[in-house]
Amino acid sequence: MPRETPAVPVHTRRTRFDPADDLRTLTGGRPVVRLPVGPGTDGRPVWLVTGYEEVRQVLGDHTRFSTRRRTGPARPPDAPGPDRPEQAVGQLMDYDPPEHTRLRRMLTPEFTLRRLRGMEPYIARTVAERLDAMERVGPPADLVERFASPVPGAVLCELIGVPRDDRDDFLRRGHAHLEAARGRQRRAAAGESFLRYLSGLVERRRKEPDDGFLGALVRDHGDELTDEELRGLCVLLMLAGLDNISGMIGLGTLVLLEHPAELAALRQDTGTADRVIDELLRYLSVPHAPTPRIAREDVVIGGELVRAGENVVCSLPMANRDPALTPDPDRFDPGRDPVPHVAFGHGIHHCLGAALARIELRVALTALVERFPGLRPAVPADEVRFRVRSPAYGLERLPVAW
Repeated sequence: MPRETPAVPVHTRRTRFDPADDLRTLTGGRPVVRLPVGPGTDGRPVWLVTGYEEVRQVLGDHTRFSTRRRTGPARPPDAPGPDRPEQAVGQLMDYDPPEHTRLRRMLTPEFTLRRLRGMEPYIARTVAERLDAMERVGPPADLVERFASPVPGAVLCELIGVPRDDRDDFLRRGHAHLEAARGRQRRAAAGESFLRYLSGLVERRRKEPDDGFLGALVRDHGDELTDEELRGLCVLLMLAGLDNISGMIGLGTLVLLEHPAELAALRQDTGTADRVIDELLRYLSVPHAPTPRIAREDVVIGGELVRAGENVVCSLPMANRDPALTPDPDRFDPGRDPVPHVAFGHGIHHCLGAALARIELRVALTALVERFPGLRPAVPADEVRFRVRSPAYGLERLPVAW
């Protein structure tokens, strides 16, 4: 018998650049709705939060909403139970204070804007090399395969400190681990392979710390961090730094190609790139949702009573399309006044690498539109394939010509 394709969770459904109509129908304009509890859940109600103010309320309140992943039967997050599973150790997004505070304190110096700007020349070289290679191949070329995916992969390897000879293998293992279409068993096997490599890399950096992220953590905080935590922090970077950036480069390019006036304005004055990037982040919001929260106590959100122990999922795309945030939110408009969107989350779990993501996107998109003034899709719009079964939205392929 053929295996049925699992349904796409309602909160991750999109129609091209927009939240799907059935998601909007489900919410009916309400900022908080209760979702049906289906197979594979722990039986507790799941609340979907889509209103901008309500999403900020949940994400900004780590006292009443926990991100700690459950490892045992249904129980409040603070109840005694099994320790965090090995594969979740070091996953900062699943930690609450004081564990979260301890790890974030050690990581923050590695993500200061001054330090990240020091990576900009490497990013620019990487972008130029990928554009050179794409030009040599000639049109039509798959922008995702040739540019949107390799650029963040190379930056991630440089950031972590993966040896150059290992980088292709490192990225192959990482992509296999993240690829939802592979199925649970194959992904699990790929994940074990990836974690074995990271364990070896941590061991090497313990002996010979370099200037990369991992080497700096070993040198500055080696006695405070376990090998499992170091490995988990690398996995966290992989999760945040590959699909999210790849999705933004691919989708951002397609948005610009479908808005020729805004594309021409960017090409004419790349000094406006930061505003364009900020609007693309709001408009696209490629992460569907941050780590689900678990209510620690009874709390009212958007007029709904969420009881202790119940699950809460926050939709970032819906929050960023809320008219309470900005007028006419479904329109892509780089000229609008910047708004405090939640594309990078909010509160203590606000994305640590947000500044690096902005740098990558600015360098990549401005170089792309300058290099290829005639850039255009090489297939009709209805043949563009979107990536739907992934924690981050994006494109599977985007054939382009120039």
